[in-house]
Amino acid sequence: MSSVRAIDAIDIDDEGFRDALKGGVTTIVVKPGSGNPIGGQSVAIKSWGGRTIDEQLVSDSVSVKSALGENPKRVYGAKDRTPSTRLGVAMVIRRAFRDAEDYRAARDHAAAEGKPFSRDLGKETLVRVLDGELAWDQHTHRHDDIATAIRLADEFGYRLVVNHGTEGDKIADVLAERGIPVIFGPMITSRSKVELRDRAFANLAALHRAGVLVAITTDAPVVPIDFLVHQASFAVKDGLPADVAIRAITANPAAILRLDHRVGALTPGLDADVVIWSGDPLDVQSRAEHVIIGGSTVYTWADGQGTTVERRARFGA
Repeated sequence: MSSVRAIDAIDIDDEGFRDALKGGVTTIVVKPGSGNPIGGQSVAIKSWGGRTIDEQLVSDSVSVKSALGENPKRVYGAKDRTPSTRLGVAMVIRRAFRDAEDYRAARDHAAAEGKPFSRDLGKETLVRVLDGELAWDQHTHRHDDIATAIRLADEFGYRLVVNHGTEGDKIADVLAERGIPVIFGPMITSRSKVELRDRAFANLAALHRAGVLVAITTDAPVVPIDFLVHQASFAVKDGLPADVAIRAITANPAAILRLDHRVGALTPGLDADVVIWSGDPLDVQSRAEHVIIGGSTVYTWADGQGTTVERRARFGA
């Protein structure tokens, strides 16, 4: 499934975009779901401003989503198909990368010989992962699944980003030694799966203390996207330093997914995306009062209500 692209399934008028503005979120990385061992290509977009989703594009060369653990086991096990075990899920990923390596060698040989070559979109995408152009966004909760993710990354040399990392604290020293970042969350959820048995806000603080570069995700719509900053607040309550919590929803995710040449900080040369809060963003009573994207105000809070600059007003449509 590596050839599918998340951008092709985004509804620009989805209410989640307005929720993002309300929560002070100006850039979103949209990823395919976590039911497949190889789920497809993610995309980074602004949360507002275009007539089409393409006009909100930050980068379409971000990552490929992959899943280990219970999700693909459940999806394929219910169909009595491979992969229905952890062994099978790892095998599918391993085989796909072996095929991509062979494909790259054959493609390069054909190019050197000046011969025609039939392109395969899925394998081309995995070659981009192998070449370091795209990150490998690995959905994984349990510590043993995280270890499998590291093992696979070692075999093929790709740039691993752990998504969720619920039990990452149990091998935080390994993650820190290897320089593997963790996009942690969602946190405001029930323990609806066995993999979430040891879910705790304190796990994020433990990862940071060990030296792991951390970011926070809502995994929206699992947690509403406008609750992103509240997850950061809860993490501070359970031991994450406040300055790290702010970086975990701004500079860190931008750096992890190599978007920091555009977004993530108030720095000359980066996009003019600014959120003005009524107070400390980590204070649950604070609101995003002004949201500016690309130098244009797109959301304001005044007189007890929020107002979004709708596209029809901006573009006269």
